[in-house]
Amino acid sequence: MMTPEDVEPLADEIGNYLVRLQRVRDRTIAHAKATDGIDPAAYACLFRLIKDGPMRSGALADAMYSDPSTVSRQVAQLVDRGHVERLADPTDGRASVLAVTDTGRAAAGRIRTLRNEKLGSLLAGWPRQDLEDFARLMDRFVSDYEHARPTFAAVDSGTRTAR
Repeated sequence: MMTPEDVEPLADEIGNYLVRLQRVRDRTIAHAKATDGIDPAAYACLFRLIKDGPMRSGALADAMYSDPSTVSRQVAQLVDRGHVERLADPTDGRASVLAVTDTGRAAAGRIRTLRNEKLGSLLAGWPRQDLEDFARLMDRFVSDYEHARPTFAAVDSGTRTAR
């Protein structure tokens, strides 16, 4: 196991790569044409609902690590286009859950195909073992990050800011 002193320079390097990736991704999304007239960020909500199934808006906001008002705006776009519908919550008829429609599943399929084509063209020159290693390590990194997220968000003795 590495010591914190050994990890720090590598953490700094990885952190810089993550910032660079986020900037490239943000610019790419900002210049992307909205599909079906929907902000590309709204599709993350659609994919989450497909993966996890129907849920209340607040649960979706939690799952997206997002503000409820932001998720509400994104869901409104999906509802307006017929990709998501509001159904009575089976456990509490006074509340509603968000569910993906057949139209939403078709739209998600088109987006997934486009994403996979773009990533495929980017990664086509990589050896298979590198891709398998990258996928495994990316899953581990993202899972560990999600698990550690609550501690990252905490403010430590006034010396650290929320991340």
